[in-house]
Amino acid sequence: PRLLKGGIVLIDAQSGNVKRMIALQYNPDTLTRTLQPQGVGDSADKSEALRLKGPPIESFKLEAEIDATDQLEAGDANAVQTGIHAALAALETIVYPTSGQLQANEGLASGGTLEIIPMEAPLPLFVWSKHRIVPVRITDFSITEEAFDAALNPIRAKVSLGMRVLSVSDLPFGHRGAGIYMVYQQQKEQMAQTAAGASFATFGIGGIP
Repeated sequence: PRLLKGGIVLIDAQSGNVKRMIALQYNPDTLTRTLQPQGVGDSADKSEALRLKGPPIESFKLEAEIDATDQLEAGDANAVQTGIHAALAALETIVYPTSGQLQANEGLASGGTLEIIPMEAPLPLFVWSKHRIVPVRITDFSITEEAFDAALNPIRAKVSLGMRVLSVSDLPFGHRGAGIYMVYQQQKEQMAQTAAGASFATFGIGGIP
């Protein structure tokens, strides 16, 4: 079967139109997921012990490899001229405002505008199979360039990417990302229903005291 790839899809948060799709060249061997439950805290009210404020804070961490060896062997013109600069730039610009936005804000500031609204970036969706399509915010991003060609273009690198899932605690209902998150959580709930159950005998007990 054809190997599916993970990656990031950038969409317009208002219209939902796809702006860019970035597939990872090689799927990482591991994907670290962390869930931090959102309880009400250390409340003195004993009735609050099991209450949840919202979905857990979920984060992803992965390390991806980018390599131009195959393209160089095939004589790919872009790889020969710039190595993996283009692949790295596609990932890096996710966390940059566009140069057009920077110039527009500079124009507003030069014109005497007192308050300038922070620039809004496209909404990143982390796609890891049809069961995991989640809106995320990039929280940390590091690149280790490991090999270079004669012109000092990087030809092999490791990218470490940290992402926080944007849930309905982060986005208002009605936001495109909130709707995508709800589908993700509902899929998780449906899969949980199909998991094999256990019995008291599994735990070596006859029941709950």
